[in-house]
Amino acid sequence: MRLDGIHHVTCITGDAPGNVDFYTRVLGLRLVKKSVNQDDPTVYHLFYADEEGHAGSDITFFEYPNARPGQAGDGMVHTVVWRVGSADALEFWAERLSAEGHEVEADGEALHFANPEGLAHELVVSQVADEPLVAHHPEIPREVALQGFEGVRAYGRPSDEFLGAEAPHVPGVGGAGTVHHVAWASTMEDEQAWHDRVGDAGGHPTEIIDRFWFRSIYFREPAGVLFEIATLGPGFATDEDPAHLGEKLILPPAFEHLRDRVEPVLTPLPDPRASWATP
Repeated sequence: MRLDGIHHVTCITGDAPGNVDFYTRVLGLRLVKKSVNQDDPTVYHLFYADEEGHAGSDITFFEYPNARPGQAGDGMVHTVVWRVGSADALEFWAERLSAEGHEVEADGEALHFANPEGLAHELVVSQVADEPLVAHHPEIPREVALQGFEGVRAYGRPSDEFLGAEAPHVPGVGGAGTVHHVAWASTMEDEQAWHDRVGDAGGHPTEIIDRFWFRSIYFREPAGVLFEIATLGPGFATDEDPAHLGEKLILPPAFEHLRDRVEPVLTPLPDPRASWATP
């Protein structure tokens, strides 16, 4: 029984249109699911990933319109780290992000930048043999595209029972531009065993929650970072044609009866690929 890396990273935005533009047009990810926060259905939950919506490439956002800016601090993830394929890819991204008006900082074999709301990102050259998790984009060649997550960095206190982490930096304030939680990937068969293992370690996990596209448990590690363990499946193609992921608002069956109530209060969002030329 082992965790299979990061499943997804969920963050907060106060500007869904700007968020879609940055992660799809600028970073070249695919919007693979446009849905709602299942714990607060009046709030968007936007999922960006590789072309097929694989776990390991999936950064997601809750939109709270006009949310105040947040500040990563003690007990919070502060940086999302992505893989790229080469030093040439780092150079490509330095030029692309600079041309879009984003400040970049090269640091050896890494490139640092932030999204428009201040969420820190880092690109590193991949050192693993994993299959690259890449989305198609007309302006971003496949060989330089983002390849999925390398990891995340968090502020917290070392813990033998859970993980080692950096020393606290500043008090954290949730808000736009911060990470809400990080999810680790598990097989469906091992989810109950992980629930029990976390409980035995004093992590006080939730019960297993059916999120329709995956199943989840949630708990906080000792420093306060909110963790999720999410299953590798059923996946985002369960209720959409893989060729048309993310084009319209999708509600899990248990939430479909709320559509007439929630759709009018959500920020209108275009299909980010609608303007692409047909091959």
